[in-house]
Amino acid sequence: MKDGLFKRVAESMVVWLLVMQAAGSAGADGAMDVSQRQYTYSWLFADSSSMKPRGGTTSGPDVVLNNATSAEFIRLQASDLRVQERDRRAILAMAGDFRTSFDFIETVGFTEGYEPLAPYQSWGTERVYVLENTENFVSLQHIIVMHFVDDAGVVSAPMVVKHWRQDWRYQDQVMHEFQGRGRFQRRELDAASASGSWTQTVFQVDDSPRYEAKGQWTHAAGVSFWKSDDRRRPLPRREFSVRDDYQALYGSHRITITPSGWTQEEDTLKLVLADDNRPVADRPYLAREAGLSRYERLQNYNFSAGDDYWQKTENFWSAVRRFWQGVYKNEPEFTVAKSVEGKPMYSALFALADQPYGSQQAMERAVQEALRPYIRAHR
Repeated sequence: MKDGLFKRVAESMVVWLLVMQAAGSAGADGAMDVSQRQYTYSWLFADSSSMKPRGGTTSGPDVVLNNATSAEFIRLQASDLRVQERDRRAILAMAGDFRTSFDFIETVGFTEGYEPLAPYQSWGTERVYVLENTENFVSLQHIIVMHFVDDAGVVSAPMVVKHWRQDWRYQDQVMHEFQGRGRFQRRELDAASASGSWTQTVFQVDDSPRYEAKGQWTHAAGVSFWKSDDRRRPLPRREFSVRDDYQALYGSHRITITPSGWTQEEDTLKLVLADDNRPVADRPYLAREAGLSRYERLQNYNFSAGDDYWQKTENFWSAVRRFWQGVYKNEPEFTVAKSVEGKPMYSALFALADQPYGSQQAMERAVQEALRPYIRAHR
């Protein structure tokens, strides 16, 4: 892989954080006709123009879905599994190559004269890698690899983004919960509360924490799903880029494993917080939002650019993860700044990810020097 690709990865990070807002047309067998395929759920009498989905109009080349029952799903159905092992296999079934689609819409408003925000729809193509896989812990890294097609039908070079990461831990007794405005607080659970549960911790593209939730897997013949407890999480880019009238999402989500992929359904309230991150007294909730993210397995899609990027930068991102493990261990409460001196954290890290380092110690030092300014401990 040429170094030019990695340079583009760093230089275009701002654009790629908007990729889910700048992608609106691709189908299993051909390009999506947006005007025909998109519709509005839950607002039958709303003006159609005001409810036109946000999300962009760029196009990608055709992709081919793999609708056959996956080997991962078949392994999940084995009859002789312990409950914990069946849970773990369900988590591992989220790895692989996927076409991803994202739908979010406000379904209920709580303010006088409420008018719903236009719904959001987007798509992408990504490979989910298994970083770690032990009896009690699984780590999955998402990496986007996409091509765009211009008006002349020319397909772009592959664009790569290290996307989000999810860590799953069995019977986790130490959680780090999002409070609001970048602040996280440690919460310890007793053994009874953690019994049989898995926590899912979600990390940003730069491996900084996003949110953590606890839940239980439920299994029946042909069905496996995990339902989280209610928790707070920060606003996603699709929201904070267009509004600033609330500070957190509060609610639950459910992950379901299907024969040829998986889904994540979200039921959240848009929560207004006071300066101390407590819900405001007079009207804490603005609206309720429903979300559905769908991961459909792909075949014959070229993810080699993502493989090349990860092979070159995996050691660097491992150092970043170790840094955050130290923060989690040593800081019961801390705040993560979005930017320092005008530079977002992701910008600082992506510029360093593929640089040559003379030693592992030099790499670790570069990571620490880059990240420390963004973290403020509360002791």
